[in-house]
Amino acid sequence: MFRQSFNRGWTAGSAATSFASAVAGEGDQEVLLPHDSVRDLARGASVSEGAHTGYFPGGYFHYSKRFDVPETYRGKSVFLEFEGVYRDAVVYINEEFVAQRPNGYSRFHVQCDPYLRYGQPNSIRVEARAHLDSRWYSGAGIHRDTHLIVADPVHIALDGVRVTTPQVDDELAVVVVAVTVVNEERFTRTMRVSTTIAGADGTTVAEGTAPVTLLPGTSATARLRLHVPRPALWDVDSPNLYLARTTLSDGDSDEAVDEEHTAFGIRTLQLDPARGLRINGRSVKLRGACIHHDSGLLGAAAIARAEERRIEILKAAGFNAVRSSHNPLSVAALDACDRLGMLVLDEAFDVWTKPKQPFDYALAFPEWWERDVESMVTKDFNHPSVIMYSIGNEIFEVGSPVGSTWGRRLADKVRELDGTRFVTNAVNGLVAVPDELPSLVVGSTEGPTDINSLISALGEKINEFSASQLVSERTEESHAVLDVSGINYGDARYVPDAIAFPNRLVLGTETFPGHIDELWRLVTENSHVLGDFTWTGWDYLGEAGVGRTDYLDDGPKEEMYGGVHDVFPALTAGCADIDITGHRRPMSYYRETVFGLREQPYTVVHRPQFHGRAMFQTPWSWADAVASWSWDVEAGSPVTIDVYSSADEVELLLDGAPLERVPVGGHKACIARFESAYRPGELTAVAYRAGVESGRCVLRSAGADLRLAVASDRPEIRADDKDLAYVSVELRDDEGNPAGHRDRQVRVEVTGPGVLAGLGTGRTHTEERFDADACTTFDGRAMAVVRPTGPGAIHIRVRAEGCPEATATVHAVDH
Repeated sequence: MFRQSFNRGWTAGSAATSFASAVAGEGDQEVLLPHDSVRDLARGASVSEGAHTGYFPGGYFHYSKRFDVPETYRGKSVFLEFEGVYRDAVVYINEEFVAQRPNGYSRFHVQCDPYLRYGQPNSIRVEARAHLDSRWYSGAGIHRDTHLIVADPVHIALDGVRVTTPQVDDELAVVVVAVTVVNEERFTRTMRVSTTIAGADGTTVAEGTAPVTLLPGTSATARLRLHVPRPALWDVDSPNLYLARTTLSDGDSDEAVDEEHTAFGIRTLQLDPARGLRINGRSVKLRGACIHHDSGLLGAAAIARAEERRIEILKAAGFNAVRSSHNPLSVAALDACDRLGMLVLDEAFDVWTKPKQPFDYALAFPEWWERDVESMVTKDFNHPSVIMYSIGNEIFEVGSPVGSTWGRRLADKVRELDGTRFVTNAVNGLVAVPDELPSLVVGSTEGPTDINSLISALGEKINEFSASQLVSERTEESHAVLDVSGINYGDARYVPDAIAFPNRLVLGTETFPGHIDELWRLVTENSHVLGDFTWTGWDYLGEAGVGRTDYLDDGPKEEMYGGVHDVFPALTAGCADIDITGHRRPMSYYRETVFGLREQPYTVVHRPQFHGRAMFQTPWSWADAVASWSWDVEAGSPVTIDVYSSADEVELLLDGAPLERVPVGGHKACIARFESAYRPGELTAVAYRAGVESGRCVLRSAGADLRLAVASDRPEIRADDKDLAYVSVELRDDEGNPAGHRDRQVRVEVTGPGVLAGLGTGRTHTEERFDADACTTFDGRAMAVVRPTGPGAIHIRVRAEGCPEATATVHAVDH
């Protein structure tokens, strides 16, 4: 089977129907997929999508491409694979309708044969729409990879190799390779299926073969039961992978007609209330991050390196699991999770039959849900990182008997397709009883109706209500159809559920970030609680300002989205451990400390220019603090300092002189809080355990000089459509100390075989664009994303007022 990227050669632009415009393609631009048509549109406070999408508008877009179909393709099976088109995709070949797909995140295949013109150029056009259909930034267009697939009439089916490991121990693993073969010819064929399994070093560790006879127009599955001695197991600490090379040969001539390579891992999964989740017999607690699908500065474009880098950074920050919120994860992200050892909870839907937005997927769900579940499970089947499927998020229907039948239908469908993994559903007790919500918040039927506003208004009451008898009764059947009960913002259920439902396993599928100290105690002390997934691990576009901090000078302001006032030009949610550039925010280091993964203390300073001012924060907010001792305030100004530590005490020193020594946990678990005065110099936090120093953290004030520090995450990248270079830009003094208090506009120029694909910062409120060549640093930092256009040296030049010019070079090479 011939398979190649179909990402190059496209143009994209705003679409119009033939009745609306007789000029097709006017104003289109050349694009390299994956691509997002919304990212570069103008944002505005008055756009109908509002804060949900970060004030980006929707639209109607088309993608077009001309491609040659050689005469040699006649008689073959030709497919196009789309890994994701947002949304309501319609595909035309040579202006003839071929296929549609309402779901914007489902992978689908198009068989092209009936529409192709052999020996001459062909055209393809893909339409996509986005409008009031998402509760977060969705982007629009062909935002995931595409492939052209050409096969002989007798071939291995698309996604036709499935690997399972039904028996595993230290001495031997049974590996079953099920290979589905398709015969599109008009006569019976007997073929031979052969598979060899290779370890990480390429050595063959097992092999097998079997004949398979196919009648015309049928398919059949050959199952090879292979045995791998002394298997190297896959887990989060040792993500060992094997490669199955499957060959389809003519049964008479032994000539190979098709071949597939399938990466997989050998591991076992077990669940019970006494030992929780076990992987390869070892109990594992899930240190989870919810993540949305967008790539920050790239919009919704799921370029493979962006997906991989996100998983790398999340794992380095202490997470061992991600939940794809609230749609199936991309293939590129799954590949990265397999390689890096990140567990995956892959989620199918945010809505079933009842909408959350006027034109969302609920309109298509009754007709398309089975095909979309099949798409998700088929995509995930061979990925060892995937341990659980979620059939929904905060679904209204889970609180009614009829609604629970939908849950049973979905769960059973998943099990029918894949009986090797577990099924959950992220249940929010508030959403399950929507008829009770208005009175809970304001005591009447008036008040905020957006779910984020409701949760924000309820605050701690959400926990009490989620554990109520009313919610227990309404959701019991919906929980009963699951292997694991996912609970959003309802940790008060964890302990009582162990008594009321002794066979129930619980997972915190969505939780407030600032509660991790108490949440993690509940996870570690209760065997039936499998883990915690914070909202969120990685910041995202849309749901703008949900995790913000507002400083209130003039008393109460008008009530708006999730809090206090109109949040335009808010761009991101602002509630994550890691910002959209990949920079770890203070919450990330606090979480790492609570997890017990960090020995060294970490010091952050609450912005002294706001000291003593009244604040508004949402339940998703964290301290507005920065790891910096460089501030534009007068010496002697009051300042609050937090040191994150798991030690007993922390002592604070300024230029070596002791300031104060306080116990850890007086303010909050794993935090030592100091009230002090700002004076430039060297601030040192020394942690003590049992009276003995266990670590220290140093912050130094920046000098008067200022320079740009420019560096690529890697000196060499692949010259293809899947790789990127992430080039950090930081303001520092001559000694390398960060100068985050002296933000500047930086201008970035890229020369050589590469383009500036995105430029921006982690600032949550901004009107700056990602497609510009200049931006203003935030806390002294900015990030440039460079995409290669061919092999060679790519030069990045950065300039800023008052700083010497700085450069970096990245080499793009063919592989």
